[in-house]
Amino acid sequence: MNIKESIIVALEGVWVNKMRSALTMLGIIIGVAAVIAVVAIGQGGQAAVMTSLEKIGTNLIMVYARSNDSNTVTTADLITVQDVEVIKNSTTAIKYISPVQSRTIPLKHGKQNKRTSTYGIWPDYKFIRNIEMEKGRFITDADEKAGRRVVVIDSELAQHFFGHQDPLLKQIDLLGIPVTVIGVTKSDKNFIMGPNQTPNAYVPFSTFTSAIRWNYVGYIEASAVSKEVTDIAIEQAKRILHHRHRNADKYHANSLQKEMEQANQIMGILQLIVGSIAGISLLVGGIGVMNIMLVSVTERTREIGIRKALGAQYRDIMTQFLIEAVVICLIGGAIGTFLGVGGSLIVAKIANWPPLVSPLTIMVAFIFSAAIGIFFGIYPANKAAKLDPIEALRYE
Repeated sequence: MNIKESIIVALEGVWVNKMRSALTMLGIIIGVAAVIAVVAIGQGGQAAVMTSLEKIGTNLIMVYARSNDSNTVTTADLITVQDVEVIKNSTTAIKYISPVQSRTIPLKHGKQNKRTSTYGIWPDYKFIRNIEMEKGRFITDADEKAGRRVVVIDSELAQHFFGHQDPLLKQIDLLGIPVTVIGVTKSDKNFIMGPNQTPNAYVPFSTFTSAIRWNYVGYIEASAVSKEVTDIAIEQAKRILHHRHRNADKYHANSLQKEMEQANQIMGILQLIVGSIAGISLLVGGIGVMNIMLVSVTERTREIGIRKALGAQYRDIMTQFLIEAVVICLIGGAIGTFLGVGGSLIVAKIANWPPLVSPLTIMVAFIFSAAIGIFFGIYPANKAAKLDPIEALRYE
């Protein structure tokens, strides 16, 4: 019996014993589906996170005042505009910098209102956050210095308030103060912030702090000259704040670069854990294949004896039963691949991130399935090949 005939016999055996074969394949199906889904979902999620972070800017750093266990932040510790000016003029590792004060507040136009993430910022904020303009202009230094009552809104907010009308030079209400729309940014939903994001509006820092009657800086956002010097930029900014406020324990900073590294580590650990569980399922599936092949050897003892009596060699019997084990695993692997790819595509669509099912992953899944068939099929195949033909023919 050649390899082609062995494959045909194996397929016939699977078809004749459909229920038994299906139960045998179940562990392989679940394991392969889980492995492919975990890899695809993990890579897709990682790509979505990285894309979102890169859009924000990998050189981003944030500096803020925060209390620790022993000290409480007082008014004297709060960051001021003058602090930001000194950092801007005294550091070599920072390219762009802006004080930030933000509130989620309702903006109004006529009878309409919309809860909006409103930011009081400097013009540099546009470059720190890689904000793209759809029409009009962003806030300028002249707007900031004059405390002009102007606002830049995103396209979602523009659509909500003005529909198809041109929003430029229209007025909206900011906490009872009329502000004029001077620009519209592209509305770019950020995957990291989730699906329920509020639209954004940007106002000169001086205008916004006057509106909320609070002149202190909520936090500082800056962009380092390069991602290689983000740590230096952080240290320079913190050193200046410590020196100006005489307190070395109340100023903290985060860099997006570190957040990205932590996100990668967490995703890697999660993939490893879930992948290990999937690997256990494959192991159980392999044991199931070995058990069913041992049952098959017992059921076909007389057939093996007849084949040996007709001249079949050790290699022929070994090859036949190995191929049967591999065929069962490959069919299970194919079904598992289909389910894994389908599941990952569904999850990617719901989560709104790119599905990453690489041909390499599918190929590895099939190779692994075949390897399981060979590994767990060797013992039953060897047992069948070593049967004594005379004893086999006597078997009832």
